[in-house]
Amino acid sequence: MGTPNSRSSFGGPFCNPYDTTRSPGTSSGGSGASVAANLVTCSIGEETGGSIHHPAKNNSLVGLAPTQELVSRQGMVGAALNTRVGPLCRTVKDAARVLEVIAGYDPKDELTAFSVGRLPSEPYRSFANERRLDGIRIGVLREHMDKKLFTDADVESIDIIERAISDLRRLGATIVDPGPGGALFQSCVDKYAPIYRNRNFIEQFPNLFPVDPNGKPASDRISQLVDMFFNPSLVPDGPTIRNMGPAPNFGQAKYMLSRYLKERGDSNIKTIRDLIDKSNFYRDIRPDAGFIDRKAALEEINSALTLDMPNLFQDRFAYQQVVLQCMAQQKLDALVSPAGNIPAYILGAPIEPPLNGRTNSVWGLLGQHGIPTLSVPAGFTTQVYDRVRDAAAPGGSRLSGPVPAKLPVGIMFFGRPFSEPMLLRLASAYEAATKQRIPPPDFGSLPEPHQ
Repeated sequence: MGTPNSRSSFGGPFCNPYDTTRSPGTSSGGSGASVAANLVTCSIGEETGGSIHHPAKNNSLVGLAPTQELVSRQGMVGAALNTRVGPLCRTVKDAARVLEVIAGYDPKDELTAFSVGRLPSEPYRSFANERRLDGIRIGVLREHMDKKLFTDADVESIDIIERAISDLRRLGATIVDPGPGGALFQSCVDKYAPIYRNRNFIEQFPNLFPVDPNGKPASDRISQLVDMFFNPSLVPDGPTIRNMGPAPNFGQAKYMLSRYLKERGDSNIKTIRDLIDKSNFYRDIRPDAGFIDRKAALEEINSALTLDMPNLFQDRFAYQQVVLQCMAQQKLDALVSPAGNIPAYILGAPIEPPLNGRTNSVWGLLGQHGIPTLSVPAGFTTQVYDRVRDAAAPGGSRLSGPVPAKLPVGIMFFGRPFSEPMLLRLASAYEAATKQRIPPPDFGSLPEPHQ
């Protein structure tokens, strides 16, 4: 299960090999740090929000979070339907090799039935040799790069991705870019979100969709939605591709954790109640630093009494429909943006608070709805802004800096479901042309094996 900060129950906090005072990236941070430090060739990340791409970004790695239905989740502790599994490696080719092994139907994970007939006829590694991108259309998600929406902490990562987009253009890709301050998907979101995500949309704007004293609709909502479809100017400001989050987790975490414990067959820990009552919990609870009360979190999970999956499936389909429609209208093969805007933060310090859909980790919403994503090293910062505690500041912290710091930045590619071959082509061409990954100074490259 995901944790907001990088701490192991067995070994305590784990550190970023590029700066051991900083985070390697949430719940798969240890997986990422071990690859960056050359302890292993690749590792497996488990992602519910951003726990493949956050370690990839923070540790200058390749992170591949495949289509939700492509890789079995059997044997892992799932937190929600959108939990998925993927490789963290130092090269695109290695990530492709791992995907070859783990992809495909598993009768123990019913979602992988969707993968039958959708795997490529050639090995995934065969797509990781690209050098040119001629004829490929890539859309720039400016929604993730609008400096006016964010803070000084975001700026250098955005600038680095601007240079990466120029590199993609030089490789022959056709870049579809609404320009600084633009929004690639906004017109599609305005037109289609009210239809396909109407439940969320109506709840978001109660003034437009009032109810009577009995909680019944007080207006003809269907007529209102039809009017909005033909006249998107009637759609209120608010919905963007940044904030169309997944539906609430109605009992999923309890169901999946309970199922895992039962399948595991441990004689001591049989239920979530056993796990709570027989565990020693870390007591350094600092929500502003990402150290949350794990006991309280497990109690909340265990309090659920019902499982409501249809709501999440409907919401996921609706989000994918909006994304795929927007891509089809603009004839896009893939999307690109920063993997995340905020460089690795100092362990134990306040974390950057959410702002306009941006979190302190990565841009994870498309991935949370099952869209395949692949992140690649894009360079390093020269300076960073960090949060420091300040009781007089809003929220108890303020931004401080800049201070010199050479921290990894990642670029992320997004594609249609089961378009991993396209993502591997894009990532391998960019990787070969730019060679942005540099090993951490204290954990250099391994010597070549003896022939």
